[in-house]
Amino acid sequence: MRKIILTAAAVLVAMPAFAQGLMQGDMLGHDLDQVKAKLVEMGYEVRKGEMEDGMIEVYFVKDKTMGEVYVDGASGKITKLSMK
Repeated sequence: MRKIILTAAAVLVAMPAFAQGLMQGDMLGHDLDQVKAKLVEMGYEVRKGEMEDGMIEVYFVKDKTMGEVYVDGASGKITKLSMK
């Protein structure tokens, strides 16, 4: 139980710094170019991106933190956001 609590606390401490400009459900765009442009506008360095089966996947870096975002091409909204 202690390990779970410590892990949860570490995630909660790290997330606010990472998620300052990006959150699940945010609108980024309906195609790869729009999503990349929006991320760059928000201060993220886009490393790689691709679109497959209507889902846009983009890898980025900000403040030495790497992350990836998945955007539904139909809605333009973030469906998954993770950091590494």
